[in-house]
Amino acid sequence: MFNVYRTAVLAAALVATGCQTPAEMLASDQAAASGVAARRGQFELNCPQVTTSILSSNVLQPVLWGGQERAEYTIGVAGCDRRTMYIVVCALGSPSCFAAASR
Repeated sequence: MFNVYRTAVLAAALVATGCQTPAEMLASDQAAASGVAARRGQFELNCPQVTTSILSSNVLQPVLWGGQERAEYTIGVAGCDRRTMYIVVCALGSPSCFAAASR
């Protein structure tokens, strides 16, 4: 039963993302990633008005078989005469993103 469910979930994920190119997948999550970086930047920079810019983007392949692809963005955030960068990771096709401090 579990294998049937797992196969159905994988098939649905392939159908949902199978028709999109990696560039299209990255573009679809770009707004959510920018929003997460902006909110973290507003807090850390103590600045209500920030601007974001996508510095790079990449599709991360799953580590485990049956895992989920994720979009990774490096986003610059600037405001109040300061700036910083964040690495933002989003589950492809989902508004679920998190921002981590850059390296």
